[in-house]
Amino acid sequence: MVNGKTVNGICVRNGYRVEDLVTEMGDEHIAGGIDTPLRPDAFTMSNAEKTQKIAGLFQQIMETLGLDLTDDSLRGTPQRVAKMYVEEIFRGLNPQQEPAMTLFDNKYRYDQLLVEKDITVYSHCEHHFVPIYGKAHVGYISSGKVVGLSKLNRLVDYYARRPQVQERLTMQIGKALQLALDTENVAVVIDAKHLCVASRGIRDTHSATVTSFYGGKFGNPAVKEEFLRYVGMETAY
Repeated sequence: MVNGKTVNGICVRNGYRVEDLVTEMGDEHIAGGIDTPLRPDAFTMSNAEKTQKIAGLFQQIMETLGLDLTDDSLRGTPQRVAKMYVEEIFRGLNPQQEPAMTLFDNKYRYDQLLVEKDITVYSHCEHHFVPIYGKAHVGYISSGKVVGLSKLNRLVDYYARRPQVQERLTMQIGKALQLALDTENVAVVIDAKHLCVASRGIRDTHSATVTSFYGGKFGNPAVKEEFLRYVGMETAY
C-alpha cells in the first residue's frame, strides 16, 4: 500500500476500512475482504532481519512447550522455521515476488475458452497456520491478449504463499488475472483440503472445500458448464 492505495492485492490497514466483503464460515472463520491485511510497516524490515526475529520468537515457543533445544535434532529448528516462513511458504506477502504477467497478441484470433487445470495449490490457513492444499483450475476468454501458460501457475502460487482463507485466495487470483488480461472473462475454481479441519477440531480427513470466481461471460450458464466440464467437475446443467 502506498498513500492509501492497495497494491498487488495487499491491503495495509492504515486508518481506513477494507472492502465490505465478509464471509462467515463458523469456528470464528471470518474473512475481512479480498485484500490480505498487513500493517503499514510490513516491508520496513529486510528478509534477514525478519528471519532473525522470527527465529528468536519461535525458540521461545519451543522452550515454552518444554523442548530441549540443546538436542542436536532441535538446535537448528528455530532458524529453519524462520527461513521457511520468510523465503518459502509466506514469500507471497512481498509484492516484489509478484510474477510478471508477460502478454502476447492473440495472433491466432483464438476466441474460445482457454483452461489451465490442476494447478497445484499449497497455502496456509491464517487461523491456525497449517496447510491448505489442493488444485486450482483457471480459465479465460481472450480480449486480444494471451498470457504464457506457466504465468497462470506462478500467479496462483504467488497468492497462495501467504496466510490465507480459500475464498480470498480464489478472488485474488481472479481479480489479478482480470487486471492483467484486461478482460472480465475469467474463471477460477479451487478444490482444496484444510489441515485445520483434518488434523484438529473435527479431524475430518475426507472433506474438501470448493470455491469459485466467475467473471464476464462465465456468468452465462453454458460457458460455466463448458469450463466445469473441461476441469472434470460435475455441473447442474
